[in-house]
Amino acid sequence: MKLKDYFLLSIFAVFAFNLNAQEVTPNVPTQGNFIGTTGEPTYVSSIASRINELVVSEDLTPREAQDKRSLGNSVIIGKDRQTKDDYFVRNRHESAQSIRVASPSLVFDAYSSSASPTDPDMAVGPNHVIITYNTRIVIYDKSGNVLAGPFNPNPAIFPSGGCCDLTVSYDNLADRWVLTFLGPSQSIAVSDGPDPLTAGWNIYNLSFNDYQKLSIWSDGYYLTQNISGADKVWALERDEMLAGNAAQIIGFPLPGMITQGFWSPQFLDVSDGVMPAAGGATVVFLQDNAFSGISTDHVKLWTIDMDWGAGNGTISSATQLPATPFISVFNGGSFANLPQPGGGALIDAVQNTIMNQARFKKFETYNAAIFNFVVDIDAGSDELAGIRWFEIRQDDDNMPWTVYQEGTYSSPDGKHAWMASMNWDSNGNIAMGYSAMAGPTTSDPTDFRVGSYYTGRFDGDELGVMTAIEEVIAVSTANVPNIRYCDYNKLELDTDGTTFWFIDEYINGSRKGVVGVFQLAPPQADDIGVSSITNPNNGPLGATEDIIVNIRNFGSNDITNPELQYILDTGSAVVEDYAGTIAAGATESYTFSTPADFSAPGDHTIVARTNLAGDTNPGNDATTKVVFNGTEYCEPSSDCSFGDGFTNVTITVSDLNNDSGCEGYADFTSIIAELLPETTYELTVTTGYGDQNVRAWIDFNDDGTFSVDETIVPNFVIAPGEGAGTFTESVFFNILSDVPPGMHRMRLKSNWQAEVPDDACEATQYGETEDYTADTGVLGLDDPAISEAEFTVISLANNQYDITLTTDFDGVASIAIYNILGQTLAYNNLEKQGNSYVYHLDMSYADAGVYLIKMGDNSSKTYKTSKIIVK
Repeated sequence: MKLKDYFLLSIFAVFAFNLNAQEVTPNVPTQGNFIGTTGEPTYVSSIASRINELVVSEDLTPREAQDKRSLGNSVIIGKDRQTKDDYFVRNRHESAQSIRVASPSLVFDAYSSSASPTDPDMAVGPNHVIITYNTRIVIYDKSGNVLAGPFNPNPAIFPSGGCCDLTVSYDNLADRWVLTFLGPSQSIAVSDGPDPLTAGWNIYNLSFNDYQKLSIWSDGYYLTQNISGADKVWALERDEMLAGNAAQIIGFPLPGMITQGFWSPQFLDVSDGVMPAAGGATVVFLQDNAFSGISTDHVKLWTIDMDWGAGNGTISSATQLPATPFISVFNGGSFANLPQPGGGALIDAVQNTIMNQARFKKFETYNAAIFNFVVDIDAGSDELAGIRWFEIRQDDDNMPWTVYQEGTYSSPDGKHAWMASMNWDSNGNIAMGYSAMAGPTTSDPTDFRVGSYYTGRFDGDELGVMTAIEEVIAVSTANVPNIRYCDYNKLELDTDGTTFWFIDEYINGSRKGVVGVFQLAPPQADDIGVSSITNPNNGPLGATEDIIVNIRNFGSNDITNPELQYILDTGSAVVEDYAGTIAAGATESYTFSTPADFSAPGDHTIVARTNLAGDTNPGNDATTKVVFNGTEYCEPSSDCSFGDGFTNVTITVSDLNNDSGCEGYADFTSIIAELLPETTYELTVTTGYGDQNVRAWIDFNDDGTFSVDETIVPNFVIAPGEGAGTFTESVFFNILSDVPPGMHRMRLKSNWQAEVPDDACEATQYGETEDYTADTGVLGLDDPAISEAEFTVISLANNQYDITLTTDFDGVASIAIYNILGQTLAYNNLEKQGNSYVYHLDMSYADAGVYLIKMGDNSSKTYKTSKIIVK
């Protein structure tokens, strides 16, 4: 659904406040609401002085990070209907993605983690690179070698424990390092010297909460966070913190900001050390007219002028900058947004967020800022993520800002592009690193699992256009295992002024942070490498598996007969020659004549590389892939060209509603049906040809086969004796109390004029097979508190509804609004107010019809439901 008809559930934090009480601060210049000091910092001695006391450890404990999930913003269903794809995608300039640039000079995995997401962040100094992720800190040299760590942030730097949201910045002008950490309170660490190994740390503990983002400015460190109180943004006295003293801290509202839940603005950050004059610290945020109280899509910005001598400052009224219309809401605001290739969880697009990090740069005759956020560029029935980016300019320090250029970046081959980070080099060229993966129309989608990429534009290029051809840093070998992905990443500029460092999250055996180092420059002369390992893949593997790789000539010269090798696990290198010439810019496939033994169950690591003497960029010669020897499902295909099979499958109310064409076999395992034990559900199937027999199974024991006792819907017939047409049939099925909880493969299969065979792998002449994922949750301890709760929906005038769930349950509740087809139109999380969860639903813009409301506990999958009729 692309009508912006949703309740936006943003990404990272949950705070206790009234979701539906719209906050609007008067749009007038305002002095700080909170005025205080940090108190004297706690001093922590250098890592080097305690190196023998600190434990080096990866975080390999599977868990979801305990940063707080969001409540949400209310958008009005039906208020802003967009029917055209993104303007910039429809009006693509001929120079878009037309210039080859150099491949990465260095790619390395910076960490492994079993936490989700990993929140990768990075800062780059003259001689060191500090990398943080949700649970660890690690220090590298500029060649990608570990100097220290990974360490738990407590006690490596922070004296108190915590959970997550680590960030790191390099204060270029001061030659210092600044880290933030979410613990019992917010902690900020400022180094007292330039070497992160030998410097000590001054630790400031502040009363902040989730999703903090720190930016460096001439007269302060400025922070944004997600909070429900009056103070939205904060200024800290940078000079005193650099001196290790107690520092002033001032909290400000954002005048004229319309909010109803989570939202994540950012201050502009100076990354190259060339500072503007004091004052004018600028914070930016998007405003989508799908939200209540917003009439047009636009960008708001505010500036803060500090007077540390007087102990206060002033934030301006909001300036509204125009924006070309955009769609910023995905899937009714839920966390599950982007289908992964080949199936699996739908992953988070990170909506309603200015991505890390908004940047500021001084030029000779003007100042500029760049920032971006994710948008849905497809206004049709599919969702396709793209990146809306802006450059704004001012004539001089503390002058007004105007939009200089605006564009939407879409990844080639129909891929999703999101989770972007931008920066300039010293020549004024803009680079953008981002995540991408296969979209709805991408050919060979499993070749494009979640990956790390970059593009860019050169100073003087056509405005609003990323002219650099997409370059890949690394692509996942498997799908992200749940909806939590990345949360944020960062593109940093090296102190040399021309080299970019980008850190992103991907899957290579486990979750890893991958770093790519590159310049926006022409390709080098002799530069070749293995860009990917295409075979083998996860599944049942044997003793003689072919190793197939893609060899890419990154350079500008043709290369003949390059030498290749692979190493499996700890074995010896297998060395062979490619026979032939690989043209500049071309990619060729090669199958090693020597197969490899993958028969041992579990993970296997393959490292494949080129061995070209005189390679001008050896950093991209090799690639690594982790392959799992395990279960694989059959994929029987049938002829559905006459209309046989399924054109729609819906399970009400389970979040499964799928319109599809003729596939023969289709892997829709990215679509998850939430099925509660001891519950009855309605399966509705539509076909384009009569006499269709239909059957359904769930592989409860996850052994790769669908046995007879795993049948959930026995054979039934749609439209007996009928031919071509549109026919729909509904049946009920039960999920029994003793089914194992978790994610399982669910298969629907049809057959024309005969019963569906007991063997779910048997191909029949006419029909179709579709696979989905069933999430069979278990009843939790708090289920009675929901199932026995009082649930009321009160209808008011003008299609307004007050919804209340009165219960002993005390966790975070959720509410979802569905249409009669089971499509999710709106989703929000709720905090308790007194003894109830309360939600006001505005359906005044919605189409007439029947809608379903589901409210309850998402973790145990226990809900109360009701039906409303909009007239």
